[in-house]
Amino acid sequence: MLAVSMRLPRITSSVILAVFLLSLVWLILVVISPMLVPSNTLVDLSGRVGGHENENQFKDLGVVPHAIYWLGDAECHQLSHRSYFINGNQMPFCARDLGLFLGLAVGFGLVSFYRLKIHPVLALMGFLPMAIDGGIQAITSYESNNPLRLITGLIAGIAGSLLLAHFVFVIQEDRNEGMEERNSPPSEGPADES
Repeated sequence: MLAVSMRLPRITSSVILAVFLLSLVWLILVVISPMLVPSNTLVDLSGRVGGHENENQFKDLGVVPHAIYWLGDAECHQLSHRSYFINGNQMPFCARDLGLFLGLAVGFGLVSFYRLKIHPVLALMGFLPMAIDGGIQAITSYESNNPLRLITGLIAGIAGSLLLAHFVFVIQEDRNEGMEERNSPPSEGPADES
């Protein structure tokens, strides 16, 4: 019988693993919420960020989809033409936000098991495609499309997770160095040469 030894990847940080699990659960909740609602119930949630214009549309929903759609109503414009539809229902967040959530889950999933060292400036550059696409759209008549919004959100989400992971790793290194210094025997002073 052939025995194959499998090694599980080492967890880089319990904090990052916890954030990965939270971001994964959040992504799953956002994606399944339209499936927890009867088909063609939520077809236009267009509104503005910071408002609750659509409360009347999901007041009779179950607890989970109601909570997710309520948060989407407050935190996203939910323009129907900038959102994907599942089960005939508009998703609770726009395509770019969906990309951000996906990118955060992918990025934190990666750095939970593989310690990637990336310079913070390089990570910040991952926000440029989203800023350029959204910025040009905000100041001109240019209208982006959902696949591009999803991709730029995905890139920004990965970049954001790598940036946050970088700082967690730095804090952990500093903490570990401080603990090593406290646990090491005190060094003797310079020898007296008299």
